[in-house]
Amino acid sequence: MDIIFKSEITCPNCGYKRVEAMPLNACQFFYECDNCKKIIKPKKGDCCVFCSYGTVPCPSIQKNNNCC
Repeated sequence: MDIIFKSEITCPNCGYKRVEAMPLNACQFFYECDNCKKIIKPKKGDCCVFCSYGTVPCPSIQKNNNCC
């Protein structure tokens, strides 16, 4: 299985979308929206903002690991 390293993240506050590179060996717990400047965090039960708000889950989850 090929790992995808970019994901389009959507701000749950304003709906702004942006393609971002995901960290390869760590979870990204905080993300600041470029549009509204709100700091977003993962939904309960998700390990990172990409798993909650991205089009592609983080590399760790793609590899079938529990978390980063």
